Amino acid sequence: MARTTALPRIRAASRRWDWERIIPILMISPSIIAIAIFVYGFIGWTGYVSMTKWNTLLPDYTWVGLENYRRIFQDVRFQADIRNTVVFTVVFIAGCLALGLTLAILLDQRIRGENTLRSIYLFPMALSLIVTGTIWRWIFFPGNYPADPSGINLILAKVGLEGLQWGWITDPTIWPGSRPEWLKVKLLVPLALLPMTLAAIWQMSGFTMAMYLAGLRGIPDELKEAARVDGASEWQIFRLIELPLLRPITLSAVIILGHFSLKVFDLVMAMTGGGPAFATDMPGVNMYYTVFQGNAFAKGSAIAMIMLILVALLIVPYLYSNRQEEM
Repeated sequence: MARTTALPRIRAASRRWDWERIIPILMISPSIIAIAIFVYGFIGWTGYVSMTKWNTLLPDYTWVGLENYRRIFQDVRFQADIRNTVVFTVVFIAGCLALGLTLAILLDQRIRGENTLRSIYLFPMALSLIVTGTIWRWIFFPGNYPADPSGINLILAKVGLEGLQWGWITDPTIWPGSRPEWLKVKLLVPLALLPMTLAAIWQMSGFTMAMYLAGLRGIPDELKEAARVDGASEWQIFRLIELPLLRPITLSAVIILGHFSLKVFDLVMAMTGGGPAFATDMPGVNMYYTVFQGNAFAKGSAIAMIMLILVALLIVPYLYSNRQEEM
């Protein structure tokens, strides 16, 4: 009799347990479906279009395989994009890490006005890259120098340093300008790219500073005090204790900044539009002009897939290593 009366309660509890599992699935299923269609579905569609002949206004799904990719890598503009991306990424990440770490070390000394200085350093992050690009374009636009300079050239003229005036974001010079036979572009550093890189460093160094400052404040004081008792200098404490403990933060900053640099678009459009002579052009800008002005949808899709692969090569190993550490 007791067994018979217990069966309805067991069945009710089982049904309640089923609904407790089903309701969360129903709640998140619209988001899963939307992501599957509008993210991964469109990525797959872009990859398919990149292997077709759709390089006119009207769709043409004739299969050409990797032909668009072969043509892209032989294109002088895309070769310039890769060169610019490498230079921008290296200088940008190195500048943000160096400046951010320096600012974090200064703020970690508990100086007077720390909160105000921290807010000032973080303020550029509150601006959009379009605003940042517009501001720095005003600064680095050379004007008709030396007769009618503007921006920083005007400041140099006012202080009697006319000899330091140059074209800044309008200078197409590539330094040192060597060109291997297998490339169509000169190497290594486009001078017009340096002012744009400086603007990006100004925008993102506050973010790196905040990450390093959090890392420094998270290091136990007992470790540093023990090192001082053993006779270690402040430089040795920084080099042998703080820097190794900041390594995970450095890796995270490199991943985030590298992701930003590989897909930079709005800063380039606001400052230079990709010129002069592709000296500041980037893959994102190239893809925009290729698709929306040249109507070369397959070629633009191939550029987009290459950008996706570059970002994946940077992020996927990082995510995999984090997953392995968690497991």
